[in-house]
Amino acid sequence: MVYILCVSGLAFYLAWNLGANDVANAMGTSVGSKAITLRQALVIAGILEFTGAIVFGRQVVNTLTRGVVDAQAFANTPQTLSLGMISVLMTCGLWLQIATWRGWPVASSHATIGALAGFSIVALGTSAVRWSMLGVISLSWLLTPVVSGGIAALIYRLISQGILQSSDPLRQLNEWIPWLSTGLVSIFGVIVLPQVIHPIHRVLETQGYWNLPEQDLAIAVGIAAILTLTIWSWQKLAQHPPSADSARNQATVENQLALFQVCSACFVAFAHGSNDVGNAVAPLVVITAIVTTQAIPTAGAAVPLWIMVLGGLGIVAGLAVSGQKVMTTVGEDIIPLQPSSGFCAELAAATTILLASRWGLPVSTTHALVGGVIGIGLSQRGQTIQWATLGQIAGAWGLTLPICMGIGALLFSGLQFLAGL
Repeated sequence: MVYILCVSGLAFYLAWNLGANDVANAMGTSVGSKAITLRQALVIAGILEFTGAIVFGRQVVNTLTRGVVDAQAFANTPQTLSLGMISVLMTCGLWLQIATWRGWPVASSHATIGALAGFSIVALGTSAVRWSMLGVISLSWLLTPVVSGGIAALIYRLISQGILQSSDPLRQLNEWIPWLSTGLVSIFGVIVLPQVIHPIHRVLETQGYWNLPEQDLAIAVGIAAILTLTIWSWQKLAQHPPSADSARNQATVENQLALFQVCSACFVAFAHGSNDVGNAVAPLVVITAIVTTQAIPTAGAAVPLWIMVLGGLGIVAGLAVSGQKVMTTVGEDIIPLQPSSGFCAELAAATTILLASRWGLPVSTTHALVGGVIGIGLSQRGQTIQWATLGQIAGAWGLTLPICMGIGALLFSGLQFLAGL
């Protein structure tokens, strides 16, 4: 019991730093553009990150190794795997805390991969690591920000020329609202809706309320969401009639686009909580299963609710207490953001992640968001990009994998020595 409590403390420590870094950079563009305040970001992330983690984040065992290390290689030595998972918790928590102190947005998934590879090399040798997969991950560091930056620049150019720089931006925005609503719901809906629709469809089908395929229910929900967002946006815009003051009209347009960015921030928080909570609690799931059954859990194994609650609480607490530095870095220290540019960055990041998932490529929300911000900065004439800040961020990205491999190997060796294995 004491052993599980201690390991649970390490998992909470990792979840805390995951919230302070990973969740913080996901919300950074919304806060930096002033679409939402820091307090509102905490409320949005607190509710949706926690809900996503608790309700839809249970498939954490499947994401444990990301294809880098085969957990079944430890089938005959479950205690070795248990020590390895402890080293992963300690390594990732420590690196994320260091990065957060420095204000560096880094990828928790890459830290997890590095720590897994590090202890596996010590335990089973270099053959335990799939180096080709590590090569693909390294390639994603280069491709993700480039692709996201290109998409963000394209979207921002369209919105800038079609709305912001037009002679009558309010009228143009009124015409664009249905298309913006469709784009927002379609891109984020493909990421989030499958997680939400599947359990709902199962309940409705069981009760006899819906006998059509699950895909039809998702389409119906998506259309309803598009119509709701469009009508709501039109009503908000109608409350601010055109003015002779062009600056006032421009501010009205930015305020309206801020509503779209708030919606995208909600999607980001929910999707992040349902997906990345696994980085914090997957090692704890494995350790708990080994202690309980003396065997390695299989994919799809049940995850205790208390573990998901622990991870959700840790993420929210870390964001609230320690997340401001990373949010400032992403939202303010690269380029100054407006709601229009922040919305484009989030939309580009979501599109990049969606495309990568379609092709089976491991990418990072952090890299996609930062790339989107850079792309917008490059597309804005006269915009000054803080290259020194970007240099620090890129350095942290490059160091994450090797540093976590080294720390993971070192900590595992120490734990192995203390355990006498």
